[in-house]
Amino acid sequence: MSSHAPAIRASAGATASDRAAVNPLDRGYALLGILLIAPTVLIFCAVIIYPLVSALYLSLFSVFTPTLATRFVGLRNYAELANSPEFWRSLLNNLIWTALTLTLQIVLGVAAALMLHQAMFLRSLARSLILFPYFVSTVVAVLVWRWLFNDLYGILNHMLMWAGILSMPLDWLGSMPNAMVSVVLVGAWKYFPFVVIAVLARLQTIPDHLYEAATIDGAGAWGRFWDVTLPQLRDVLVVVILLRAIWDFKEFDLIYLLTGGGPIIGTQTLPLMVYKEAFGLNEMGRASAVAVAMMLVMLVFMVIYFRVLRSRGEEPR
Repeated sequence: MSSHAPAIRASAGATASDRAAVNPLDRGYALLGILLIAPTVLIFCAVIIYPLVSALYLSLFSVFTPTLATRFVGLRNYAELANSPEFWRSLLNNLIWTALTLTLQIVLGVAAALMLHQAMFLRSLARSLILFPYFVSTVVAVLVWRWLFNDLYGILNHMLMWAGILSMPLDWLGSMPNAMVSVVLVGAWKYFPFVVIAVLARLQTIPDHLYEAATIDGAGAWGRFWDVTLPQLRDVLVVVILLRAIWDFKEFDLIYLLTGGGPIIGTQTLPLMVYKEAFGLNEMGRASAVAVAMMLVMLVFMVIYFRVLRSRGEEPR
């Protein structure tokens, strides 16, 4: 009897699995799952897959934007980019803008979060006001900053001349490197509240006994920040830096509205070059090639981002 028991159990298991396979209820659940995920798949294909494939396809053609007349040129667009000083200058501007803006965002964001984490008068109001730059419209913010930077009637030049720092008005947006400095400052001001939100949320979860132990060990304010606060903020800062690097690298509207890429191409980045090629020079094919090259650079940031997320998920808790 015992020798036939495994066969009987296997037969019973197979029969149960067969019944489950043809169970109408299971088929209904499977169909429901497909129906529920179908809208997400369709939106993903429409928003991500189709534009990506279209960009790759158009980059192989010479496309006249007004009429969309196409002529196959193969990899010629990419070869022209490789030999284009404008492309490499735009890429360099893109990297400079991203690095400097991101650095200022992290420094200002961490400093502001540390101050807002302390007990202070009207702390709730201060926390609300610090988020104002991030939520204000980019168009409104740029119009205000263009007025501040104006070389004839801008208040910034008047204040610096009144303080004796300048002897004559400075052309902030029409000459280099002033234009790049101005764009970086506005970008850092506009987006550093995002860092404040993330860092402040993490600061509120750091146990107080860590600071108490550091104080007992004789650590001062800087020692507590370096040995306690900064290690606790490491994971948050890594994710924030990678996210902001991706978002800053593809920034278009702020730079376009502030300088338009000028003077000449002094502040022109790859997104502005895509716009210029597509709608200024009516070369949609070459614009697509620039967009693909930009996507490849951003892909590096995305790979780093996903690797960091995966490593954080594998860390023992």
